[in-house]
Amino acid sequence: MPPAIQVSELWKRYRYGTLGYGTLRHDLQSWWARVRGRDDPNAKLHLRRPPANDAGSDHFWALADVSFTVEPGEVVGIVGRNGAGKSTLLKVLSRVTAPTRGEIRLRGRLASLLEVGTGFHPDLTGRENVFLNGAILGMTRAEVRRQFDAIVAFAGLERFVDTPVKRYSSGMYVRLAFAVAAHLEAEILVVDEVLAVGDASFQRKALGRMQAVAGEGRTVLFVSHNLGAVRSLCTRGLVIADGAISFSGETVPALEHYEASLATVGDPLRSSRPAGPLAGVVGFSRVAVRQEGVEVSRVDPTRGFEVIVEGRAETPIGDAAVALGLFSEGHRLFSLHDSTEGVNLPAGDFRSHFEMPSHLLRPGRFVLGVGVRRALGGDWAWIAEAAAFEVSERWDERLLQRDTGALCVSVRAWRETASAGSFTLEDAVAGAGQSRREEGHDRG
Repeated sequence: MPPAIQVSELWKRYRYGTLGYGTLRHDLQSWWARVRGRDDPNAKLHLRRPPANDAGSDHFWALADVSFTVEPGEVVGIVGRNGAGKSTLLKVLSRVTAPTRGEIRLRGRLASLLEVGTGFHPDLTGRENVFLNGAILGMTRAEVRRQFDAIVAFAGLERFVDTPVKRYSSGMYVRLAFAVAAHLEAEILVVDEVLAVGDASFQRKALGRMQAVAGEGRTVLFVSHNLGAVRSLCTRGLVIADGAISFSGETVPALEHYEASLATVGDPLRSSRPAGPLAGVVGFSRVAVRQEGVEVSRVDPTRGFEVIVEGRAETPIGDAAVALGLFSEGHRLFSLHDSTEGVNLPAGDFRSHFEMPSHLLRPGRFVLGVGVRRALGGDWAWIAEAAAFEVSERWDERLLQRDTGALCVSVRAWRETASAGSFTLEDAVAGAGQSRREEGHDRG
């Protein structure tokens, strides 16, 4: 059987800056600056001149010699840091933008969900946008009418279907957009990271829908920073770095290859620009782990340690907290904030400290995510895989080698009965904090 997707020697080139500024005066200023070899006075990019490895060119390659095939029924996860070229690849596959050169062969109809609100008109109601978006995706009016009730029920928007979508939240947008794309009877489904906008309940429903689609023999391309979802959903993985495929193979080795490429704690971040509504307001430069006053990349689990997050806010952010997430094998273990009540984050450099107790983590590799979140309004910025560190194999009476899981947390448990009153269990049980439901035990 021929492959569902065949990509051969695909290249995509973009130009730095903008093609025009809207006025003849600004265009002449930019042209004269290029003639004289000066910086463009109207450029909006922080990087005004091309990097050293592309000297003399005002273009860069977002995709460079990308080739791969996807068989019918495969679910392929695409991972990589921000700016690696994942979304560009999906846009080229979805025919949103044309490749500079190369060849793409698609066998079957393709449905894509690339950005929140793509194909939606803000002044139209949810009902009208379902028909509009369905038509853009290639559905006939009869198909949309037949699937309409299932689409609205899946999105959970029955009460708001006749409300203009300009009054929808970003979560309502993405729920409706995903519902339309997921119910298109297409042979290929392409989904970008927009699922991160939905709440946990909808994300589980969306992942379940994609599993059902894959079970029907259809092909799925899934871009996500949620490595746990990639691990559980995908049968194969592609790792993209600097516009090229650095690894292609089974899911677990692909994720291991990607995690190994992440910055080690203490090094400058390889991608300092976060995702989210506050992406242009705040950035992060470094994540470090310190134990007993010394920065380390390998932690002794029998001793406490500190995680330090450094960044910069371009403008003041009101009622905001710096957030830290800890991940193991793609599963979020927990999140912390440097303030339980949001305080103003002033413009300028900042440094947040997170203290971790001893005997918290079991040996293994852990990934740190960093971000900022406003308590009111829900605005956020987030780098899902900012840095990684190791926890060394060291055991004692509280950290037992025979136990499993990623976390080791002591809790006090007791039971009450009507006849005997209450008593205390001497063994404290720790939940691993992972969706795998692994358990670790601390013999307190």
